[in-house]
Amino acid sequence: MTILPTQIKNQRVFLAGSDRVSVSMKRLDLWHPVISGNKFFKLRYNLEAASKMGAKRIVTFGGAFSNHIAACAYACKSAGFKAVGIIRGEELEFQERNATLRFAESCGMQLRFVSREIYSQKQLPFKAAPTDFIIPEGGANEWGVHGCREILSESDLTYDYIAVSLGTGITAAGLSHALFPQQQLLVFSALKGALTDSDFFTFADAKRCRLFEQYHCGGYAKCPPKLVHFINDFYKQNGFLLDPIYTGKMMFGLGDLVQNGFFKDGAKILAIHTGGLQAISGMNARLKANGLLEIQTEL
Repeated sequence: MTILPTQIKNQRVFLAGSDRVSVSMKRLDLWHPVISGNKFFKLRYNLEAASKMGAKRIVTFGGAFSNHIAACAYACKSAGFKAVGIIRGEELEFQERNATLRFAESCGMQLRFVSREIYSQKQLPFKAAPTDFIIPEGGANEWGVHGCREILSESDLTYDYIAVSLGTGITAAGLSHALFPQQQLLVFSALKGALTDSDFFTFADAKRCRLFEQYHCGGYAKCPPKLVHFINDFYKQNGFLLDPIYTGKMMFGLGDLVQNGFFKDGAKILAIHTGGLQAISGMNARLKANGLLEIQTEL
């Protein structure tokens, strides 16, 4: 995948109570204007594998607000692949496309909407061609894990904790194999309910991780007022945005841990900003339609 990214940097951030500890963010949201955050790392080796096998078309999966769908559509267009996105929720086919799905279609991705039952079975609604290359939801395979190992570098050696959000769990899994000896991975689930089938447990070094399941804010793609307030306050204090699906919830949870004394004084924490800011416009449209507070995008 021939993508020329911007430079990643670690930026010190303010959270309530963080005068006792050091909290920084690895700004993967600056990595690329479209294939931002962890998406580049999860797609890189998948698309290399597809190219080596002579694939002509990429088939992948995602929800209506999927950062993966948007990034994969753009990456496929850039790399010369045709693309099909299998989208969870057959009723969405007859509704106005949100910003994420409009963008995917503008990149040439064909969208196929399926019921949640069919989607949960991870089945294709058509027979795959010999030149199709299938990428699971969120790049959840060994190539995705391999790419996410490269998120950490030698410059991150001094941190005691690495914090990351969990969707499919592939980013967390990759990071768990890249930790330096003294580090622990703090994993914040954005999903409500049991995670026993998560790809995280298939690929991760679970002994190096601590999983937090209480900061999902109602479940996947749920964005209650308390989360919106947190994201807006964070933006005012630190000058950059958090997405409401993953990173916002992770920082909301991390802030709670900091305030409640989870960390020893002097602890150094590095939180991974996994990008996904394109989801804000669609989320704000939903919030506005329900008369709720929107995520602020201008200071």
